[in-house]
Amino acid sequence: MAPRLLGSLVHGRGVTVRLTEVEAYTGGTDPGSHAFRGQTPRTRIMFGPPGSLYVYFSYGMHVCANVVCSPEGEASAVLLRAGKVVDGLELARERRTTSKSDADLARGPARLCVALGITLADNGDELVSGPIRLELAGAAPPLVASGPRTGVSGPGGSEAYPWRFWIPAEPTVSPYKASARRASTDTTSARRS
Repeated sequence: MAPRLLGSLVHGRGVTVRLTEVEAYTGGTDPGSHAFRGQTPRTRIMFGPPGSLYVYFSYGMHVCANVVCSPEGEASAVLLRAGKVVDGLELARERRTTSKSDADLARGPARLCVALGITLADNGDELVSGPIRLELAGAAPPLVASGPRTGVSGPGGSEAYPWRFWIPAEPTVSPYKASARRASTDTTSARRS
């Protein structure tokens, strides 16, 4: 499902973005997923229905958005990582005043949400009839690249999960950032965990 979203349009509050980069997450079998440990009040939306928007707060300062894509009862979501603003450019520039170029307006999941006006209040909205709408592309891009997910540490972030997909040579794709593993200096607490 994730590569199929590339080239699709996301319409949000006067701005339209064509998706150039996405990242897939499943549920209980994916240690990088919010739903890895099962359903919680936060992850309830990831368990369906498909076509819903799963929005969460990241690192205490950024809003990120995902498309829920599994049948109801199963958890999975595709993170909207980056895109090109194709309509509402002036409004996107007003929302993203720190962008140095138009290619930077929706480069990265938090920037994409700001450009589209996505907030935590959109969590659970339907992408067909809500204020944020998804319009699938008629066909997948002819070339799609894949690699490890950005910033996911541990077993869910390695090459075992090459679930980050992007359109090659597209200037709006965010730079890849491997997760920095934290080294524990307290060996007793490491053994207890």
